[in-house]
Amino acid sequence: MKAIRLLNDDFGNSYFESGALPEYHKIEVEYFNIQTKIEPWQQEQHTAPREQFVVTLKGKLEFTTSEGNTFIIEPGIILIAKDIDGEGHSWKILDGDVWERVYIVPRHNDLDYFVVD
Repeated sequence: MKAIRLLNDDFGNSYFESGALPEYHKIEVEYFNIQTKIEPWQQEQHTAPREQFVVTLKGKLEFTTSEGNTFIIEPGIILIAKDIDGEGHSWKILDGDVWERVYIVPRHNDLDYFVVD
């Protein structure tokens, strides 16, 4: 399944990698939550509050890294947010005003099984 991973470089800048998550890997999780509400701080530049997988159920967004590079997230693309330090990222909704998503928090330091393109 297509995925994009957000990370920090050694200088605290956020950057992304495109790739995929292979099927059938069991990823142990701490918890998950569902969110439809958009908080004002979420649309400003921010870091991920914790390492997490973000599964978009509805909505199309453009994410921007701290270096100004952009990528699109929409249903069918999993975001792996690991930019928990530094300047972080920002995003904006491209179509409409809805973003329905599930945040899945893996166990601390577990592998994410991400494979770079």
